[in-house]
Amino acid sequence: MPANRPRNLAITLLKSVIGYPPAKRLVVQSLGLRRIRHTVVRSDTPQIRGMIAKINHLLDVKEVSE
Repeated sequence: MPANRPRNLAITLLKSVIGYPPAKRLVVQSLGLRRIRHTVVRSDTPQIRGMIAKINHLLDVKEVSE
């Protein structure tokens, strides 16, 4: 596999956003997560990593290859 091939992340929402500040709710919405146990695949970029770092206690993140 080439070293410069873009990687993807499978991001799953594990906990509810009820009771969290609106900024964290917006991050969940920006990632495209809609409900608990909903999984989305996003490219591994610094911007996505920053969003994940902000709400990592609510998520499960796995690296996937396509």
